[in-house]
Amino acid sequence: MLRIHFTDRDLAKVHVATDPLWDTVLAVHQLSAGGAAAFSAWRRRAAAAVTGAQLAADVRMVRLLAPERAGYFPDFLTPASGRDGMRAGLDELCRTPHRRLADELTTAFARHHQVPGWIHELASGRADRLDRLALAMGRVHRAVVAPAWSCGMAAVEADRAIRLRALRDRGAEGLLTSLRPLMQWEPPVLETPYPERRDLYLDGRGLCLVPSRFCWRMPVALADPALPQVLVYPAAPAETASDGDLRALAPLLGRTRARVLAALDGAVTTGELAAVLSVSASSASEHVAVLRTAGLAVTRRVDNRVLHLLSPLGRRLLNGG
Repeated sequence: MLRIHFTDRDLAKVHVATDPLWDTVLAVHQLSAGGAAAFSAWRRRAAAAVTGAQLAADVRMVRLLAPERAGYFPDFLTPASGRDGMRAGLDELCRTPHRRLADELTTAFARHHQVPGWIHELASGRADRLDRLALAMGRVHRAVVAPAWSCGMAAVEADRAIRLRALRDRGAEGLLTSLRPLMQWEPPVLETPYPERRDLYLDGRGLCLVPSRFCWRMPVALADPALPQVLVYPAAPAETASDGDLRALAPLLGRTRARVLAALDGAVTTGELAAVLSVSASSASEHVAVLRTAGLAVTRRVDNRVLHLLSPLGRRLLNGG
């Protein structure tokens, strides 16, 4: 059981965010043979993507640093700036101070009789080893997390919407109460299942809540209580189109465009959509253009990215309304 103790200052600093680095680490956990059965279909697709892109060494690197079911893995793998995007998070990872690297890796490998040489080099702060780790994290994210994001985003965004609505309507305590039944808010303490009994005092630093598609059964927190605190938890399932719904849409749109419509239930780039459909980027773009002309999809430019998502009409069609 984890007991998180809040002050009034902490309640004023509760927020909800997504974090691709946490998703990457947790996805590697689910990629293992011992991963949850609920991820079996995704695991098959992800394993094929890893093999096809020759990323087995990258996955092994991340898994060695953050093995599934480990009581501890280094906090530097999931820096706070990850909430600002993958690039920002990896940049901060590469700037991890030498002393912190040494301390956290010593803790992580304390019970290992043999430690690979590159771990010692990483612990010494070698820039090339940090760069190699960042490269591996980025590759794994692109191969196994990003393609699943369009499907998983529905659950994550729906969860965020629930929390933000609770925050708007009832304040921070309403948000924390909305985390039931997984967590229990008994002011001033939030209790959640955890592998060990632990008390965490926020002391005015606040808490970042991170819903994740790849977090399973119980939340995950940073090991170091002195760091800005985050609690990663399983995103509440969202209602999505079932196989039966897609079959019903297929005669109207065609099977592929019915799948495109389902994939747009959450903003996606052309590349992400192409990966989900296993088609070329140009083909994915053509399918979106047809749906956009029919008023079922919209395209928006956000910063330097072009995102595709359902229009209200497309959402009503997908949901059978």
